[in-house]
Amino acid sequence: MKKVWLDCRKWEKNLVTTAIESGVDAVLVNNEDIEKVKALGLISVIADDRKSDLQLGKDVLEITIRNKKDEERIASLKDQTVIVESQDWTIIPLENIIAQGAKVVFPVTSREDAKVALTVLEKGVGGVLIRTDNPAVVKEIVAFAKGIGSQLVLQEFVIKDVQKVSMGDRVCIDTITDMKLGEGMLIGNYSNAFFLVHSESVENPYVEPRPFRVNAGAVHAYIMMPNGKTKYLDELKTGDEILIVNQKGESIISTVGRLKIEKRPMLNIVAKAGDKEVSIILQNAETIRLTKPSGEPVSVVKLAEGDKVLGYTEEGGRHFGFKIKESINEK
Repeated sequence: MKKVWLDCRKWEKNLVTTAIESGVDAVLVNNEDIEKVKALGLISVIADDRKSDLQLGKDVLEITIRNKKDEERIASLKDQTVIVESQDWTIIPLENIIAQGAKVVFPVTSREDAKVALTVLEKGVGGVLIRTDNPAVVKEIVAFAKGIGSQLVLQEFVIKDVQKVSMGDRVCIDTITDMKLGEGMLIGNYSNAFFLVHSESVENPYVEPRPFRVNAGAVHAYIMMPNGKTKYLDELKTGDEILIVNQKGESIISTVGRLKIEKRPMLNIVAKAGDKEVSIILQNAETIRLTKPSGEPVSVVKLAEGDKVLGYTEEGGRHFGFKIKESINEK
C-alpha cells in the first residue's frame, strides 16, 4: 500500500483533522505542533524532534535534485525514506530512482500529480506528500492513492459441478465495513484461482442481512489480501487488513473485526476458468452466494452446470503468502 503523508508545517488544525479522518498515514509538522497532532487522533508524526514517530533528518530525509549526483545519492539510500524535491522537475530522474529501488515520497498538490507519481514505470513512488490547504483535495488524493494497485481484472468462471462433501470447519469473516451488492472477497481452494464470494448484504426470508460479513468457506482456503498477498482463512485474526472487491474488480481495504469458525455441511464447487479447472469449498446453505458477471449474487444451492460467476486467476504459486515464479501444481 502506498504511503500518504500530509505536509502541515504551516499549521492548520482543520487540515490535520481531515487528514486523520481520510486515512492519511502520517503528518509532517514543525516541532512545536507535534503534541497538537497527537491530541487530534492516533497518527504517525514526522518532525525533526526525537519525540516524533519518524524523525526528519534521520528516518526521513528531504533531498532536492539539482544534478546527477543528487539523483545517485537518493538511489543509493536503502534504509531511509526520501522526500524528493526538484527545482526543475522532469519524470526521467524519478524513473531512474524508482528503478533502483529507493524509498521515495514525492510532493503533490493535486490528484493529477498523485496519479503521475504513483503510476510512473507502472510501479510508482512509494508514497506522496500532500501539499495543499484544501481539505477536499486531501480527500481526493487519499482516496486515489489508497486504491492504487488494487484494480483487479476479473473473469468469468463457468460452473462444471457442485458436490456435497463432509462437514467441515467454516470461517465467517466479520469486517468493520458494510458491503454493498456486488461486493465480497476473493477466495479459493488454490493459490492462483479465487471466486468472488458475495457478502451477506442480501435481503432474504431466512436471516437478517449481515452486510459486514462474508461466509468465506473452509479453513484451508486461500483469501486474496491487500498488496497481492494471500493467507489461509484459518490464519486470519481480528485487526488484519482485508481486501473487499466488487464485480468491476475495484477494491477497498477494510479490517477484520471478528472471525466465526463453526462446523457446517459443505459443498465443493468446481468451475472452468479458461483452460484451467478451479474450485472452492463453501457452506451448503441458501444464504451463501457467489457473484454473477452482472454483480448479482447467486446462491450456491441454485448453481447449475454452465452458470457463470466471477473470479480472478493469476500465474505462479505462493510461498508464505507471497507470489513466486515456480512450478506448483495444485489439484
